[in-house]
Amino acid sequence: MAILITPETKILIQGITGEFGARHTKLSLDYGTKVVAGVTPGKGGQFFEHGTHKVPIFNSVADAAKATGATVSAIFVPPPFAADAILECVDADIDLAVAITEGIPIKDMVRVKRAMSGRRTRLVGPNCPGLVCPGTGKDSHGGCRIGIAPGYINKKGHVGVVSRSGTLTYEAVFQLTSKGIGQSTTVGIGGDPVNGTSHLDVIKLFAADPDTHGIIFIGEIGGNAEVEAARWLKANCKKPVAGFIAGATAPAGRRMGHAGAIVGGAEDTAAAKIAVFKECGIEVAETPSDMADALLRAAKAKGVTLS
Repeated sequence: MAILITPETKILIQGITGEFGARHTKLSLDYGTKVVAGVTPGKGGQFFEHGTHKVPIFNSVADAAKATGATVSAIFVPPPFAADAILECVDADIDLAVAITEGIPIKDMVRVKRAMSGRRTRLVGPNCPGLVCPGTGKDSHGGCRIGIAPGYINKKGHVGVVSRSGTLTYEAVFQLTSKGIGQSTTVGIGGDPVNGTSHLDVIKLFAADPDTHGIIFIGEIGGNAEVEAARWLKANCKKPVAGFIAGATAPAGRRMGHAGAIVGGAEDTAAAKIAVFKECGIEVAETPSDMADALLRAAKAKGVTLS
């Protein structure tokens, strides 16, 4: 099993004809992802061709989903138009919208969040690397890759990875794979202050997934989402969990990298979040290079086999 996606999930790409969207569509097709449609207004009836693949392009998400059975959209739409691209998924009752776009205005995302309340569609992102569910072929080929994360570093297995940071996601996955430990699903939730899916949302799914035996939980300074998730884990989850908090050296009041990574109060700091992690029984990685080993320590302490 996996969470949110499987190797059989049918994907559509909004912005498939743009340079960025086209490049990552090709990488996803090469990975074995079932990309069944593209959406670019005004280009309906054309095709996106790559190798032996010929992906039909539609004018709207609703048309693409109806014609192909796509249930997930990857959004590579420029920031001024990305909010409307997300809302198009909501109107079409798509199961999952994954917004890769960086730089969507916060006021636009507030409007999106309000419009999505009570609706079927789940949003991951924006400003996120996406999701990977590894396959069983060589270099995990045959899996589902949505977004910009490198697929080849993944390995099919039983560890769930959730992170605000794209690069730290890749680092954790590479460390696990290098040690022969595979992943069930990797989810990059993005670093913007207003996003669709939180650490806690993903952790609840990992906790309920019988095929996920351990969790790597990567956060950063800013906000209280990591603290909320850590306290839920302490009360509700017996699986081994390793955590890392980025931004330990960041000065207060200065945004670091992500729009949401800014220390606004005492509980927003890396030290405060690390203290809560330890209080909640999460094995803390002191440096990014220690993430996989931290999970192995947590698994050993609980008598859990990860590979």
